[in-house]
Amino acid sequence: MNGTPRILNRILLGILGAKLLLIGALLVLLATVPAVGRWWQGWSADLWGGLRGLFDRTRIPGQPVSWLWMVMVVLLLLVIGLMVAWLAQQGKGRANLLVAEDDAGPVTGNVRIGGGVAEQALRAALADRPDLAGATVATYEFEGEPALRIRIQPRQGVAPHTLAAELTALVEALDAVVGKRTPVLLHLGSGARSRFRRAERVR
Repeated sequence: MNGTPRILNRILLGILGAKLLLIGALLVLLATVPAVGRWWQGWSADLWGGLRGLFDRTRIPGQPVSWLWMVMVVLLLLVIGLMVAWLAQQGKGRANLLVAEDDAGPVTGNVRIGGGVAEQALRAALADRPDLAGATVATYEFEGEPALRIRIQPRQGVAPHTLAAELTALVEALDAVVGKRTPVLLHLGSGARSRFRRAERVR
């Protein structure tokens, strides 16, 4: 339902994590192993000398600067554009309206019900339940229509089918209030929060 590119995000995070791990291992070796420090000094000196020679050979005629700087600026702008495009894809698919209908009858007008109405109503109904460790509700656009995504974390020992039936009744009551049947994605999850959080007693 959410348009966030999760696979791409995981690949990028994996690459970033591997780079940080290699940099951290190199820093530890430089600080603890003298031979690695000597190798680094020689390698970095050779690399810096090669780069200076390359920039000297690629100077613009009549100018003291190299045309490689312009190439680096273009590449940097390209990287910035890709980062902006990547950020624009995060969280894509969220919807603001749950109901948007136009009335073409004798009295013209339109009806707009924000997704926050359904989200707050369902969260309030689920907030004080002792059989839930957490619940989140969000409105997304699915195949051009608004839909609700309900993610809950039941406590251990709670029957999933019973909980799903009760949530279905809540959603049907919401449909009766807004006057429209809304598609719903119900996600029953589990995690450390549902396993270790202390259950509240019902008095």
